[in-house]
Amino acid sequence: MVCFPGIRDALAFNPVFLFMTQEITLKRNCTATLIPSGDEVTLAEGNAYAVAQSLGGSVTLRDTNGLYRVRAEDMDALGDEFIPETGKAEEKTEDSGPLDETKVWDAMRGCYDPEIPVNIVDLGLIYDMQISGEKGTQLVEVKMTLTAQGCGMGPVIAEDAKGRIEKLSGVSEARVDIVWDPPWNPRMISGEGKKVLGLE
Repeated sequence: MVCFPGIRDALAFNPVFLFMTQEITLKRNCTATLIPSGDEVTLAEGNAYAVAQSLGGSVTLRDTNGLYRVRAEDMDALGDEFIPETGKAEEKTEDSGPLDETKVWDAMRGCYDPEIPVNIVDLGLIYDMQISGEKGTQLVEVKMTLTAQGCGMGPVIAEDAKGRIEKLSGVSEARVDIVWDPPWNPRMISGEGKKVLGLE
């Protein structure tokens, strides 16, 4: 979802993005999301792809025609030898005690941009998060943006964030709305995100 030209240009020459070189051959047909349009496509059994990224419970595959996001439910198509990466957010599995803002932010940190190894929080895409309601049946409302208007991956990423929040104990519903004001810019990336991107 790196639709912002300045970020794309900066990353194009950054060797940190060459780290995923694993090649896989699909073991069965599998549904994927074309990046950045968000269109659904079918990847054919027997086709070979490079793994561009595998953080946050999904996998981004690359071939000469483009990038494709494969959901967790379809990862078996990549074969038993494929082992996804584990980010810091995936390592946090504790969900005990009452719901609080830290748990919601941590849940959203498990949602990654499909093109680069930075979660949506550190990328600066989350503008606001509010928790309301009674204990045990709380509503979480999030306002997030994208790096550029027109990125078709927005609904996919918003649904991922929504699902992660709704898995938290005490959350009865999560609403994740995409907004455009203020427009996103690279200065919104956190220090941690810049470190991962090699932009510091």
